[in-house]
Amino acid sequence: MSRLKLLLLLICLSAPLSAEIIFYQFDDPAIEQRFNQLITDLRCPKCQNNNLADSNAPLSVDLKQIIYDKLHAQATDEEIITFLKERYGDFIYYKPPVNASTWFIWFGPFLVLIFALVLMSRFFNRKQPDPVGSSSERDYLATVDEWQKESQEND
Repeated sequence: MSRLKLLLLLICLSAPLSAEIIFYQFDDPAIEQRFNQLITDLRCPKCQNNNLADSNAPLSVDLKQIIYDKLHAQATDEEIITFLKERYGDFIYYKPPVNASTWFIWFGPFLVLIFALVLMSRFFNRKQPDPVGSSSERDYLATVDEWQKESQEND
């Protein structure tokens, strides 16, 4: 019975190893370089933080195939990007362009950092309360000190 469990465990652990790897054949190294540049610069719409080159999602595989087919059909990089941008918007870019709809993405972290630094500087630079107290209390204590000194001198 333990051999059967071991065999089932090995089968379960080897399942991820059977993933399909797709190779794209190129006759021209320039087209291959353009393909690699495009799949590196474009984001997988399904994955949150992966470009097409790093993603194995079915949608990513489909987009890589579209790019491959369009490159073999002599489409320019701009035509391919325009085609994908019409479908997926600016989200298709791994580094979205700076425009009104993406200002917060580009400048939001810096604004939050500046706001946090201002709050921290206000917190650390605020006046600490005087340990002795108000100015009238200090005057009173100074007077008491003088009286004590006078009384000690008189004794």
